[in-house]
Amino acid sequence: MAAEIVNPRSDSSGSRGASGTTGHEGTDEPFDPAFALHRGGKMAVQATVPVRDKDDLSLAYTPGVAKVCSAIAEQPELVHDYTWKSNVVAVVTDGTAVLGLGDIGPEASLPVMEGKAILFKQFGGVDAVPIALATTDVDEIIDTVVRLAPSFGGVNLEDISAPRCFEIERRLQERLDIPVFHDDQHGTAVVTLAALRNAARLTGRTLGDLRAVISGAGAAGVAIAKFLLEAGLGDVAVADRKGVVSRDRDDLTPVKRELAELTNKAGLSGSLESALAGADVFIGVSGGTVPEPAVASMAPNSFVFAMANPNPEVHPDIAHKYAAVVATGRSDYPNQINNVLAFPGIFAGALQVRASRITEGMKIAAADALADVVGDALSADYVIPSPFDERVAPAVTAAVAAAARAEGVARR
Repeated sequence: MAAEIVNPRSDSSGSRGASGTTGHEGTDEPFDPAFALHRGGKMAVQATVPVRDKDDLSLAYTPGVAKVCSAIAEQPELVHDYTWKSNVVAVVTDGTAVLGLGDIGPEASLPVMEGKAILFKQFGGVDAVPIALATTDVDEIIDTVVRLAPSFGGVNLEDISAPRCFEIERRLQERLDIPVFHDDQHGTAVVTLAALRNAARLTGRTLGDLRAVISGAGAAGVAIAKFLLEAGLGDVAVADRKGVVSRDRDDLTPVKRELAELTNKAGLSGSLESALAGADVFIGVSGGTVPEPAVASMAPNSFVFAMANPNPEVHPDIAHKYAAVVATGRSDYPNQINNVLAFPGIFAGALQVRASRITEGMKIAAADALADVVGDALSADYVIPSPFDERVAPAVTAAVAAAARAEGVARR
């Protein structure tokens, strides 16, 4: 399948929206290009072989296709060579945690899943199929994806609420021998690590020198904390709505209890603001607003990665008063922490070698490759490359493929 962005003015009938309409039928609202672009969807299926005459038809379909089916039946691994399986990912959601919109349901999630699919194709050359499930039951989601898995080379879980997302990913990977990757967790973590490595390099420090505070103990916050520690971060404390996740709290979920055991070597407790005093890094994946005095209390040459969209937890104008490096999740400021820097290349590398899973080593390799793209151009406004830098996906793909081979999960 080829995923392509649809030109809203390409339909001569005008059904994709004309000036003066939003694409909302029966309204007088002013023209909105977002509705115009989305009319009819953002994707289409495109053949990669011609079907021009009866000879083509006999090869692409019956009787020629029967030979290929029989060969695969005898040697199942041939499915990777004679179908699109080896280069296609299922983008699976239940619509419970869509962007900043929350639990909006499977139908409303489809524009996001289509968007994810075209990013796979645009930035990684990987085909992807949006699959929005009409269930939020953990067992039903897992069973459904397992039954769909023979059609795909990998599974990208998307916009599934925490803490359910952790169990779903873990159990799916246990049952499947193809990569299962929850991008809200791991894509965010990979790009954060890459930016943090370069920020540390810019200020003459290593990861081990840094103490971080993360605002948000959902999917992204938990994954970032674990991943940064795996990569060698000195210490990290994670705060939820009730304050720092610590061992002395008796209101923690199982996921947060595990997090309390892994993080917060300094034994901090209390509020996010108090934890920021003397901290080297702030990472925001929660929304809300961090008061300026708390930012001012951070250590000299600190880093503020305020990634909530559309409103960062710390406005960049405030962050720049105190921090050496500022990053956000927005494209209109420097240093955008954008998952599209990671997931296309990660899947491309994993599929290239038919990896059975995506390991921590593969993710760290992706982060290192992403950081290396910046090279000698490193500056306070350039610790992470642009998604449109053509070096990004090839670098991440190659690094992930090499790491898969080194870790013994590659099958070619």
